[in-house]
Amino acid sequence: MRRPEYQTLLPAGLLDGPRHGGRVRRSTRDWLVDILCFLFAVGAGLAIAQDVANSPTMTGGRLLVEQIVGGLACVALWFRRRWPAALGLVSVPVTLVSDLAAGAVMVLVFTVAVHRPFRWVLVIGGLHIVTVVPYLVLRPDPATPIWMTVLIGTLIIAVVSVWGMLVRARRELVHSLRERTVRAESEAALRVERARQLERQRIAREMHDVLAHRISLLSLHAGALEFRPDAPSEEIARAAGAIRTSAHQALQDLREVIGVLRGPYGQPDGTPERPQPKLADLPALIEESREAGAEVTFDITLEDLGSVPEGLGRNIYRIAQEGLTNARKHAQGRQVRVTVAGSPGTGLAVEIRNHLPSGGVTEIPGTGTGLIGLKERADLVGGSLEHGPTLGGEFRLRAWLPWSA
Repeated sequence: MRRPEYQTLLPAGLLDGPRHGGRVRRSTRDWLVDILCFLFAVGAGLAIAQDVANSPTMTGGRLLVEQIVGGLACVALWFRRRWPAALGLVSVPVTLVSDLAAGAVMVLVFTVAVHRPFRWVLVIGGLHIVTVVPYLVLRPDPATPIWMTVLIGTLIIAVVSVWGMLVRARRELVHSLRERTVRAESEAALRVERARQLERQRIAREMHDVLAHRISLLSLHAGALEFRPDAPSEEIARAAGAIRTSAHQALQDLREVIGVLRGPYGQPDGTPERPQPKLADLPALIEESREAGAEVTFDITLEDLGSVPEGLGRNIYRIAQEGLTNARKHAQGRQVRVTVAGSPGTGLAVEIRNHLPSGGVTEIPGTGTGLIGLKERADLVGGSLEHGPTLGGEFRLRAWLPWSA
């Protein structure tokens, strides 16, 4: 079993081939490479077989050992993927016994360089270089100087080792690039999903503001009909018409948001896929609240409402809408004051004030999520929002949003 410190960071199959039950499972490419390595080793042995047989130091028994060891070295190549380091170490004494195993030894050194860290390459390659001297003692060659034989052996081992390390480095680079690609694709998918989720949250926040406003109007008109059954027929008809209109608008808004949420994507610019109000629509919102029976005073110091940026105006509108909705739910019949003031460079502020009810339970329960959504809305654009009762017995909702010059 391979020790953990020798394992590479590459997945099974990139350097060692996929494993199944502790054994290496070769791919088609692996089989082709292994066949070529085996044929190379056999071919290298056959190429020098005649010279080995004609050597004056080669006796009958020694020649038989030469051939057996050379054949076993070639067969061992089929197990090089499973035990590269062990076979690399075994190949060191083999070079002293058999010249016919030279090709197989080169393949084993190359395998160690591909499948094992540099320290293994250094150890096994160094041992092969050291064995050159004992080899010359056992198999002297009068025709070649000793220094040349040592140089040639060292160069062969070095070239094979460097080649194997280059192959290993290339495979690691390919794996790293492939891993980066997969990671980049995963991160892109997560960013898309995150953007989609944020888009849907924005839509839900917008629809909370709209539906809360519509439903509070429905409750106000229905309450008037409940407590004034003897009202003139004209007022009853007007209230019923307002209920029908508000219900129709609420259903229309609900259909729009459901249609958006069913779709896979939002708008590319991140804005909700529905017509959005502007600051210029705020007077109409105030008038709608007045028609519903609320006593609202409105004061705005801006002369040109169209000069306010669209996003800023939409946020101010939604904050004022939520403030009016809360006043209708929790302080019915109380006067509400809405003030909008500001200028480019100093920011734009909106304030909604209403007197607190003198005891009693509100007709429409609140959860506080509307104010939380307004706080998030203000924070997202770099503004601030404050709300709570005042010493004068009023409930105050004030928001300031930046307005660049």
